[in-house]
Amino acid sequence: MAASFGIFILAELPGEAGSHVRALQERFDPKLARLTPPHITLAGSSGVGTIPTDTPVDRIREALIPITTTTAPMALPFGLPHRFMQTEIVSLPLDPHGPLRALHERIARCGLPFRQARFMFSPHCTLSFYPTLTPKNERELLAVRVDAPARIERLQIYLTRDPQPARKLMELELTGPLIV
Repeated sequence: MAASFGIFILAELPGEAGSHVRALQERFDPKLARLTPPHITLAGSSGVGTIPTDTPVDRIREALIPITTTTAPMALPFGLPHRFMQTEIVSLPLDPHGPLRALHERIARCGLPFRQARFMFSPHCTLSFYPTLTPKNERELLAVRVDAPARIERLQIYLTRDPQPARKLMELELTGPLIV
């Protein structure tokens, strides 16, 4: 959730993976570490754009509750870090298929208004966004391995109105039955 305007749907990363990512962000991109917790953006950047800022919070809650009450928490492996082409951004990708894709698609079809996204759905956790990468930092970031899974347990809904800090509007727990 970088500099932008609108309402985003995120999954903040708790536990070991979140702590590891936070430490990497603090080392390689302190500004990013200060602005947002480690997270996966489910709506707002890729796949679907932001929700307009005048959308009532109650409407968002009503649209998302049927999704969160029927979606089980998930633990997903991170891929190897990569640099987005022609940018300074380094992130940890997640598989865009399977349960994460299903969650994203349900959000995209929940009836909320979404702005057009600029990119196809590519779930990831950003490690470095703001600084210009030195060759040394790029090598170090691309060599990183986060072995702990990304645990997706809750959705957080944030309002962003740059340059103001993002403000959390609500949080909804994923409480659906676990699939074995």
